Amino acid sequence: MRKGAIFDMDGLMFDTETIWQKCWTEIADEMNLELDPMFRKEICGTSGRLMNSVIEKYYHVEDGNPIAKDCKQRVQNYLMSDVPEKPGVHEILAFLKENGVKIAVASSSTRGQIRRNLAKTDTEKYIDAVCSGTEVEHGKPAPDLFLLAADLIGIPAEECYVFEDAYNGVRAGAASGAATIMIPDTQEPTDEMRSIAAGVYSSLTEAMEAIRKGEI
Repeated sequence: MRKGAIFDMDGLMFDTETIWQKCWTEIADEMNLELDPMFRKEICGTSGRLMNSVIEKYYHVEDGNPIAKDCKQRVQNYLMSDVPEKPGVHEILAFLKENGVKIAVASSSTRGQIRRNLAKTDTEKYIDAVCSGTEVEHGKPAPDLFLLAADLIGIPAEECYVFEDAYNGVRAGAASGAATIMIPDTQEPTDEMRSIAAGVYSSLTEAMEAIRKGEI
């Protein structure tokens, strides 16, 4: 078993990716714009400059930052009332904690949103560190965020698991040197994902059992 575990948040710990997509669509509707279906694939798991460039491409604007800020605020408003959890999230966090694994959450969301989600779902008690895509120069698929998370828990990335649901996140985890586990949400695993991931599982519970058996 690895000494550290780094979790993405949206679409992995919590079923929030659908909320993000709802908010992106709301903004597009208000602009009388029909979003190309490829937007959903390209925006997932991004942050910072890359997120803005995807917005600029599909919303046909010169600066994507205002739309990004608007969407983040809308998502935050939705999550004030409810943060839907992914099956098995408490179980895998408790399992890792009981086995002495240091745990970090590394998300493209803001640090404040990460903390609010953890508090609302009573999962913060398992977490040793959090970091946001706003805290690194290069967002996913660059490995910066996961390298920062590994540093915060004091475990080399090569001795960590990374749990991700999105293509860019899996690419970032693999680039960091961590054993990257894909739990698909809105993006189905491709041959590329299967080749760079340490494993692809249908749920956090299935991944936990694989770790328990020493398969990862």
